[in-house]
Amino acid sequence: MKILILGGDGYLGWPTAMYFSRRGHDVTVLDNFIKRTWEMERGVEPLVPITPLHQRLKIWKDIAGYEIRLIVGDLTNPRIIYKTLEELRPDAVIHYAEQPSAPFSMVDRHHAVLTQTNNVVGTLNLVFAMKSLCPDAHLVKLGTMGEYGTPNIDIEEGFLEIEHNGRRDVLPFPKQPFSFYHLSKVHDSHNIMFACKTWGLRATDLNQGVVYGIQTEETQLHPMLHTAFHYDEVFGTVINRFCVQAAAGVPLTVYGGGNQTRTYLNIMDTLQCVELTVNNPPEAGEYRVFNQFTEKFSINELAALVKHAAEHHGMKVNVDHVPNPRVEQDKHYFNPSNAKLRRLGLDPRKLSDVVLEQMLVDIQANQTRIDLDVIHPKVKWRQT
Repeated sequence: MKILILGGDGYLGWPTAMYFSRRGHDVTVLDNFIKRTWEMERGVEPLVPITPLHQRLKIWKDIAGYEIRLIVGDLTNPRIIYKTLEELRPDAVIHYAEQPSAPFSMVDRHHAVLTQTNNVVGTLNLVFAMKSLCPDAHLVKLGTMGEYGTPNIDIEEGFLEIEHNGRRDVLPFPKQPFSFYHLSKVHDSHNIMFACKTWGLRATDLNQGVVYGIQTEETQLHPMLHTAFHYDEVFGTVINRFCVQAAAGVPLTVYGGGNQTRTYLNIMDTLQCVELTVNNPPEAGEYRVFNQFTEKFSINELAALVKHAAEHHGMKVNVDHVPNPRVEQDKHYFNPSNAKLRRLGLDPRKLSDVVLEQMLVDIQANQTRIDLDVIHPKVKWRQT
């Protein structure tokens, strides 16, 4: 299969590229490398130094024997994506090329506008180009479970059957996003759904939970194939951050009461979910939504799991509660469905002491690079 991966330099994009390449697919990655600029702006960097992408591609070809092509370009420039699709005519487009951080979008007006322009305009350019040049290709778009918020009803996968004043219909599930970043994903979802309905495109929106993990089978083949593991307050995810704090011997910082419950999955399960999605495309004109996660935990439960694993590994760990910089419910109902990917054969990896202890070992190997100044929350929602 001919696969184009947008955002191929990123935490998820790079492992995805290697994963599909290793399985014999013809893979091309596109990236504008702007996230590295955003990282420098915020004064953060990945825990493990990242080899430039062109060098990683050479190493990958030497080790695996497969070539991954690189295109440097920005989705907000329509000429780039039109030219790329005209040359490649891909069977599937996996779209990670968006600003991925809620805190980044809440820094100030500039960062909110930047996030929505990059994400929404880039995706609009993509769907217009696909309509013109590869209308039968399958768009696999990375969304987020944060689109839904925390409604006081079960969260279905994209759509909800309702009855109102004696009439019934199936409508898009109501969205209550947490940030301007999450709002950009909502706008993407609406735009893609409209494109499928109007032009007959086919797309799968993967509303993904919070990803954790450092290694995949492919990143472990060579020390220069690492992906970008972040632990800072802007680009780092909570399990990754807790593990770094435990390894550094500082308290785990729980925001607010810690009862906020979210969905999670191992980075290797992201790859499994994307593969299942690509191998089972929707019909022409079909827009479908998969809730992509394997488990759900409260923040307090996560802190307890990391603390237990770290203490089993010989570390002393404390947990501190700090004022919540975000605007979110501390106590709420939360029961999302992920039945569609399970029906396709998802075999999840559970968060366990073994998984966490391996993360801690990997982090300890790079302990001298931990910058504690970038962990404590500085971006506050009400001060945006």
